[in-house]
Amino acid sequence: MSGGTAPLLPGATIGIVGGGQLGRMLALDARRVGYGVAVLDPSPLAPGAQVADVHVTAPFDDPEAIRALATRADVVTFAVERISVEGARAAEALRPVRPSSVTLAACQHRLREKAFLYEHGVPAPPWREAGSPAALEAAVRLLGMPCIVKIPFFGYDGRGQARVSSPSDLNDAAALGFERGPLVVERHIPFVMELAVVAARGLNGERRTYPVVRTVHDEGILAEVSAPAALPDRVAERVRSLAESIATALDLVGVLAVEMFLLERGEILVNELAPRPHNSGHYTINACPTSQFQQHLRAICGLPLGSTDLLRPAAMVNLLGTLRGPARLAGVEEALADPAVSLHLYGKAEAWPRRTLGYITALGATPEDALERARRATASLRWEPVSESVRP
Repeated sequence: MSGGTAPLLPGATIGIVGGGQLGRMLALDARRVGYGVAVLDPSPLAPGAQVADVHVTAPFDDPEAIRALATRADVVTFAVERISVEGARAAEALRPVRPSSVTLAACQHRLREKAFLYEHGVPAPPWREAGSPAALEAAVRLLGMPCIVKIPFFGYDGRGQARVSSPSDLNDAAALGFERGPLVVERHIPFVMELAVVAARGLNGERRTYPVVRTVHDEGILAEVSAPAALPDRVAERVRSLAESIATALDLVGVLAVEMFLLERGEILVNELAPRPHNSGHYTINACPTSQFQQHLRAICGLPLGSTDLLRPAAMVNLLGTLRGPARLAGVEEALADPAVSLHLYGKAEAWPRRTLGYITALGATPEDALERARRATASLRWEPVSESVRP
């Protein structure tokens, strides 16, 4: 192991900052191979807390709470980026934090992320920062319309973004606010295909990368994933190599999701980084010998990385909420009539429209076949309200 660090074996405790669906799936994989789990999340009903040994109920930006989590764990990792870097540094004084606070700081803030990509020569969409309405107008004028304006922190699933297609959209973009710092203004990219890839890097620098997948978004929320993406071998290899070089430049320990655009002439532009498991990699649970969650655990515990081979073409379709309040899923029997289909639910106590509540994966003879199976299964499902009288 790098620096003589001994591996953390089953019986050790994994501290996870973030108890949403990613924290839950990471905790489930940890428990499956005998690790203890401590989770920090502000919600007492957090899905990850349901399967953890310890739940620290506190805000993500509470350094003392993150430090307290570290005292209950042998290694600390995170399933969200919207956490306190100060807290991550405080935890590092007590336990290994993997990925590190330096990696977290580079990826959790869009301006720092853009600067990192630029510094390392990684191709990315043209962008500017804007700290005032006047600077926003100037950035849009310089980049040309349409543009995408994003808040610097904590935007996900299309939240915290505004599209500027005409001068009349500037007020809506400015309404995102400048309180947390300058907004990020990006030129809209007319892509041929959206791509994603999950790369893993171990404590000793070992690297393994999953297949490149095609992603489809619906108003900023990931809707579908097809694996592998229909790409020429040379393009797929370039994507994988780019992701691995980014992971190395970050000195990453864990998994890294890289979202990219494929342009008409074969050019690749990097859109966003996520130094954690990512929903574009959920298909790996069913389609690869080592899921992205197990891979992340192997990396942060200093164990050898597992195989990232694709056993069969696969697809994933996200399950979004359609109503507000407690809900249950109907139509499961019909959806699972296809033996190649699997259902994954996150255990969230409340639904609301367009909230991610789970997903369907399917295997197939081709990516198209797998996606058709996943779509057909998803079409059988519907959310129904749960009355208070029948709640457990």
